[in-house]
This record gives sequence, C-alpha cells and structure tokens, in this order.
Amino acid sequence: MRVAVVGHVEWVEFARVERAPRPGEIVHALETWQEAAGGGAVAAAQLARLAGSCLFFTALGADELGRRSRAELGRMNIELRAIPEAETTRRAFTHIDETGERTITVLGEKLRPRGGDSRLPWHELAGLDAAYFVSGDAEALHHARLARVLVATARELPTLREAGVQLDALVGSGEDEGELYHHGELEPAPRVVVTTSASLGGWIQPGGPFRPASLPGTVVDAYGCGDSFAGGLTFGLGRGDSVEEAVALAARCGAAVMTGRGPYTAQLDSP
Repeated sequence: MRVAVVGHVEWVEFARVERAPRPGEIVHALETWQEAAGGGAVAAAQLARLAGSCLFFTALGADELGRRSRAELGRMNIELRAIPEAETTRRAFTHIDETGERTITVLGEKLRPRGGDSRLPWHELAGLDAAYFVSGDAEALHHARLARVLVATARELPTLREAGVQLDALVGSGEDEGELYHHGELEPAPRVVVTTSASLGGWIQPGGPFRPASLPGTVVDAYGCGDSFAGGLTFGLGRGDSVEEAVALAARCGAAVMTGRGPYTAQLDSP
C-alpha cells in the first residue's frame, strides 16, 4: 500500500507528574523527555508501521528543532516531503498524570504545508491508496483528494469548508470541543463520520456505536491515541476494509498507544 499524511509537526516536551498542577501550584516531574510529535507526525508514524512507509507532506522550522525533527521522523520509515520555513518550530509542553491523561500547552502557530508551494511534489499524491489530512491550506487539501481514499480531522473544519472536497471519512471527538462535528457543517457531507469517545468507544454515521478495543497492557500515556486511531482508520479504508473493520483496526491502534511512553513506543505494528 501507498499512503500519505498532510499535516504539521510540533516539538513536544513531556513531563510525567503525579497529577496535573492546580492554579498557583508547583508539581515535580517524575520523568521528562522530548521528541518530534504533533498530529501529523504521529499519524504518519502509525501509517508507516502499518503500510511499511508513509509520505508526509509538512513544513519544518528552519531551526535546530526543525532539523532534529527531520532526523527523528526519517528514522521511522516516514518519507518526508518538507520544505524548511523561515520560522521557528512550533513547540508544546505536555503533562502526563497518574491516570495517563495528557494536558497540552502549545507555543506558537502550526507550520502548515501550503498547496501552492511548487517545491513540494504534490503530484505524488495522485493514485495513492489513502491520504489523511491533518492540517494545511485548502489547496493542500485539494491535492490530498488525488488519493483514492481521503480521511480528514474535524479539527480543521474551517479549511474543510473552504476547500469543499468530498471526504471519504471525517474523524472527530465527542469529548474534545475542538473536534466536534455537527451534521450540515460541511458541503458535500462526508461519506462517513467517525466520532470517538475514549473508553466508551464511539459512533459511526451512518452505522451506529462501536466498542473500544481491549487494552493490550496497562495505561501509561494517552498522548497520540487519537492520531494513531486516525492513522489506523486511514489504513483500513485504503486497504479496502469495510467501515466497521477499519474502525476496529483504528480502535486497536489507539488502545496500543496508550500502553507505551509517548506516541511511538507502543504503536501497532501489524494490521
């Protein structure tokens, strides 16, 4: 299979704490680490594990963190299609509490790939089995539509409305206000809408509820769970699975990530 992601990268600093700090409180980190992450990077890594490789159209900061991000992502079978921007890499700080829940603070704006940038080989998207759109401009989304199957996140509704392309699937959240989707918000309407609700599973429209996958271990860290779910869904639909089968694979991807530190250590390797 040939798959791709169009999206962004963030340099994320993680701190494991006994609990997230309350206003005015100081907490001490039990463990810290940092790595290239963000929605686009995590989904691309999950797709690369399932498909063997993944094209990743993105923008990287023209700074040391951008160079480190390029090197780290290149070691994950991610085929980067990235032009350094004359800007600094977006950063994020993430607390991981005793339940594995993540609380994120972002610093700076997303560096989004632009569809009008002729330095990026957008033609490579034509004929791919599947593409997942995480972020970018409307023209980048039109390029992503060149793939046979196109999945997108509800977090980018303004861009999806502007582009007006037909989505094969839209992935949203019933718990995160930034990823809520209501019927009629996009024209044309997505063929399938998948709404996740953490441990409750979620809902497929049209279709109905789906159950969460069983955890393959102890919950360690929820960071990257949703992005890996989307990567698994994209892979399944691109492979020709039914919607129900693709969602079941996506749920397994999300559950697997929760049992490892950070977004990559426990991602599902085999579909």
